[in-house]
Amino acid sequence: MAEVEEPIYVIGHRNPDTDAICSAIGYADYLRQTGVHEAIAACCGTVNPRTDWVLRYAGINAPPLLGDLRPRARALCEKELVVAHQDETFLEVYQKMRAHGFRAIPVVDQSGRVVGMPTLLEILELLLPVGEMRSGARTIKASMRNMTNSLEGALFATGPAVETEEDLFLLVGASSIETVKDRMRRFPPHSLIVVTGDRPPVQEMAIESGVRCLIITGGFYPSDDLIKTAEERGVCVICCKQDTASTAQLIRCSRQVAGILDCNFMSFSEDTLISDILKSVRDSSQVLFPVTRKKTEEIVGVFSKSDLIDPKRPRLILVDHNEFSQAVPGAEDANILSVIDHHRLSGDLVSRDPIRFINEPVGSTSTIVGKFYHQRGLTPPPAVAICLCAGIISDTLHLTSPTKTIVDEEILHWLAGIAQLDLDAFSKDFFTTGSLLKNYTPREAVESDRKEFSEGPWRLCISQIEELGLDEFWKHEEKLTSVLEDIRKEYQLDFACLMVTDINENDSVLLTTESTVEDSIEYPQIHKHLYQLAGVVSRKKQLFPYLSRILSRISPPGPGSRG
Repeated sequence: MAEVEEPIYVIGHRNPDTDAICSAIGYADYLRQTGVHEAIAACCGTVNPRTDWVLRYAGINAPPLLGDLRPRARALCEKELVVAHQDETFLEVYQKMRAHGFRAIPVVDQSGRVVGMPTLLEILELLLPVGEMRSGARTIKASMRNMTNSLEGALFATGPAVETEEDLFLLVGASSIETVKDRMRRFPPHSLIVVTGDRPPVQEMAIESGVRCLIITGGFYPSDDLIKTAEERGVCVICCKQDTASTAQLIRCSRQVAGILDCNFMSFSEDTLISDILKSVRDSSQVLFPVTRKKTEEIVGVFSKSDLIDPKRPRLILVDHNEFSQAVPGAEDANILSVIDHHRLSGDLVSRDPIRFINEPVGSTSTIVGKFYHQRGLTPPPAVAICLCAGIISDTLHLTSPTKTIVDEEILHWLAGIAQLDLDAFSKDFFTTGSLLKNYTPREAVESDRKEFSEGPWRLCISQIEELGLDEFWKHEEKLTSVLEDIRKEYQLDFACLMVTDINENDSVLLTTESTVEDSIEYPQIHKHLYQLAGVVSRKKQLFPYLSRILSRISPPGPGSRG
């Protein structure tokens, strides 16, 4: 089967507005039309009411929500998972490890939970003990069935409990009859295994003595009479093709691995951050680490230390932002392929490899995406064209914002023709849909379109809410002020503010938190923490540049004031 390509997620900023969602949908479709079939639109936050209305109008499902993308243990797992089971023998486990080139293997119970991580070296040391006494070297633990399987032999006169492991003594009957007889007397017959070749006298003596098992090597078989006597005496008989020396070694390999497992090993839940794993395994001598499901502890994969050198990273294309502070958590550890944006450059986005970076001074990222289609002679589906129109209308306040350019206007009308939209009616319905301040809690409203910025030593956030009139704002002003201060402390910011834009009047009010910034704001003050921003509707082109000039002239409060 052909390997399935990992997805490329096209995603906007946190707390996404309509342009962030719609430009992601549009650019993902554009990429698929141009051969990048694994492109998928995604979002980083709850879809707000206006965007939800647009998606329902267009008949498009909301993009999947991506949360924290910081790489986790599940990303390290080998695609092919090979495990051993507790009832498998040393030989079976060893053969699995050799066949796959493993230095260790997870052993699991019936529920798929890891109960041990034996290494190849540990298995070999158990099979080839060094420094044991001769009598100790004859001691083995195995079942009749497992010995037969290991020897690829035939089992006769099975006797009782052939599936049960027993503590046994191994004796090779290669000496004279008297010598073999003398050695057999040293061990209890019911715990003795006698291994011999084509030596009927030794075979008869072993069966007459009532040993636990007689193993006949070299491809020889006992007579029918001898098998009948073995059945009467309760002696198990195994016949195999191997020579005596190989047989003795394979018998030692017949022990179940369950009896030698060490429960002291390191494993990780699939949600464990790779950064935490690195700290844990740095000084560990363990060669292979199991990854388990969070709830059931069932194994899902394994990794080695070498897998931590360059773990698989999710592939991202960022739209409508170019700062890690606004990106999906974990973006700094992702493989960022492209950035498509219309905002200022922050300087904190760093890539490991050269990437496609497009930043154009237009009113909307959806405009840039629409321009890509137009330049390539491609046509977006009507549903996608509707979304892109909404993105442009949202960010340019239907071409009334100072951020609007002639390119926005041209692309908007081209897309409207594809979607067969009456732009005036669509725009009116769009802005009429869902007052955030009326339908959401103050916290949800402020977070719905909140962006964080780093400006020199300052850390600040600016939220924007667009309303048809300010009636709802006046009702919730006090709670909004409290929410802003909570957000400032929670995210350890120097300054937080909320711009509420009246779409009807093309004006805004600015609500702020307690800060030295307030002393430098020159707009008319309505009362404490609230300012009238006549003619200001754009966070990107009007408010942020204004605040940036203020911040360049004053020093931020100490870090202790952020908490």
